[in-house]
Amino acid sequence: MPKPLPLLPSHPGGRAAMTCRYRCGDACFHEVPNTSGNEYVGDVISRALSRRSVLRAGAVVGATAAVGAGLAGPGAEDAAAREATVAGHGHGHGSGKPAKGLRFTPVEPNTADAVTVPEGYGQNIVIRWGEPILRGAPDFDPARQSARAQAGQFGYNNDFLSLLPLHSERHRQLLVANHEYTNEELMFAGYDPEAPTREQVEIAWAAHGMSVVVVREEQRTGALRAVPRHRLNRRITATTEFELTGPAAGSAPLRTSADPDGRRVRGTLANCAGGTTPWGTVLSGEENYNQYFANAQQVTDARAAAALKRYGFTDGASERRWERFDARFDLGKEPNEANRFGWVVEIDPYDPESTPRKHTALGRFKHEAAQPRLTRDGRAVVYMGDDERFDYFYKFVSSKRMRRGTGAEVRRHNLSLLDEGTLYVARLSGNSPAEEIDGEGTLPEDGEFDGTGRWIPLASGDRSFVDGMSAEEVYVFTRLAADKAGATKMDRPEDVEPSPRTGRVYVALTNNTDRGKDGKAGPDEANPRNANKHGQVLEFAERGDDPAGRRFDWRLFLVCGDPEDPGTYFGGFPKDQVSPISCPDNVAFDDYGNLWISTDGNELGSHDGLFGVATAGPQRGRVRQFLTVPRGAETCGPVVQERRVLVAVQHPGEVDGASVEKPASSWPDGPGRYVRPAVVAAWPEDGGRIGR
Repeated sequence: MPKPLPLLPSHPGGRAAMTCRYRCGDACFHEVPNTSGNEYVGDVISRALSRRSVLRAGAVVGATAAVGAGLAGPGAEDAAAREATVAGHGHGHGSGKPAKGLRFTPVEPNTADAVTVPEGYGQNIVIRWGEPILRGAPDFDPARQSARAQAGQFGYNNDFLSLLPLHSERHRQLLVANHEYTNEELMFAGYDPEAPTREQVEIAWAAHGMSVVVVREEQRTGALRAVPRHRLNRRITATTEFELTGPAAGSAPLRTSADPDGRRVRGTLANCAGGTTPWGTVLSGEENYNQYFANAQQVTDARAAAALKRYGFTDGASERRWERFDARFDLGKEPNEANRFGWVVEIDPYDPESTPRKHTALGRFKHEAAQPRLTRDGRAVVYMGDDERFDYFYKFVSSKRMRRGTGAEVRRHNLSLLDEGTLYVARLSGNSPAEEIDGEGTLPEDGEFDGTGRWIPLASGDRSFVDGMSAEEVYVFTRLAADKAGATKMDRPEDVEPSPRTGRVYVALTNNTDRGKDGKAGPDEANPRNANKHGQVLEFAERGDDPAGRRFDWRLFLVCGDPEDPGTYFGGFPKDQVSPISCPDNVAFDDYGNLWISTDGNELGSHDGLFGVATAGPQRGRVRQFLTVPRGAETCGPVVQERRVLVAVQHPGEVDGASVEKPASSWPDGPGRYVRPAVVAAWPEDGGRIGR
């Protein structure tokens, strides 16, 4: 099996200090915003009796079978896999070929300053930061960069990726990319963080947001190439106009001097992961937006100040000093502007003239992602994670049903689906006695970390289910509402994705090094390790295969880290046959139902990478590494198609002490050139399918 490399000194979570500074405003060095007293809700029976005695008495045999049946999904797997999942807890047994879609030679953990892919696979750069995509945009010239040029070029630090069909143009697709944040020290020669220029700030505004760009397929290979200046290409930036929609639009906390109606917002920030809707739009989550605002100490209203603290806003100047050039980033002058960020954004990539939306019905927090699915009667269900230590995961169920068709009226209707519905937060209970959760990752005696869960309603339309809060307050200050509701504190819930084959939902819990510290929540069955450096992946199934339901059954699918560490778990698969994995972040599925996991902050000494793992059958839990990214980079995206894989290589060269003058990486264009975030495609050189 691939062996992990020696541990390297690192910032909390495995990131460089520079990454923490520019990406999340040093969140790990600030007090955890969640100081609520709600603790993990253990199963009442399991606290009073050992599960072993209950099973011996035969009291819950039927219930145990029901949990297994729920996790087995709606029947998309073959009968043998379903039987293994129910009767054998879905454990892989380590024999036979890897699962279809994962039959490649795993990449060894490494620290190469390159994108490393399996033997027999090719790769190409699809598009880099600064490449022109709009008509009139110049070629990238870092010595003569301007805000106007950047507004027509591919943005910085690409994160989430979506590929949509372009039926009207053969061998072309529509690529949508998020641009999460900027690192000015790697963008501008001679940058002074204490005194940025207006031009540098405006370039940074233009480098945030999202890009829509047509890409063409090379038929002789699996390569993708950007099509510059196509009519569908679009840039969305920190100054693009957005419409606030849903039940909180127009409410008092969303009104500012520039927008007294509270219905129009300039820009989107900190766009992390996202989702692609069944009706052909793209969702994007606004995550670490708090870092862009200054002077929280000047907000004198006690309730507003408390809300800012719960969302991680800090005192004094912001890192980028944007408040010097636009008063809306100064909370002392515009205290409500902060409430206009932290939403799920929706764009229509097929209409470059459309106004993008921010959906208040989905709640406001640090959205990592938003991936929808449909109920049997066509309502949209969106799962969402709040990427903060000890925060929660959520779902939204729409009131209206999706309509089929392509007409303008159908399009308008579907674009309103996320404006009406019910917002829920998750509460989890464990099935094992509390004393069996030792904080070291030791499996309980029943052989799994598992249990049941409830969706607690927070608000629906203009109705609040949270005492002391109006519906509008629930949507704008969702974290506070979830605190009151007693949600379960999780280890940084990031991407949350339902499997299109089985209906099971997977939650990437990246890490939480504060778990178990004095005054902080200790381990529980869903978050079983103290000082959790490596994270875990939780799997759950809605009861009765009803995504709109109120109950679910869960278990930990992966407990990540060094396979030689006894506190790790790989779906029951033999640990001597898996790739080591640390800090799961974004997840996606291939056509076979395999889960693909990108990592952020690998704590095992290797660069971050992309991993595939079977979720069902005898190979369930067999993690196999597909690629690694260059020095200082994070793996984002990903998109896994039949004949190619796409990843976003974010913040390459982001290593402490690096600058334009002293680069820490030479990727992607070699020594003497700017280090540039980029999108990469990889494919089998023989023209075949991925992993076959």
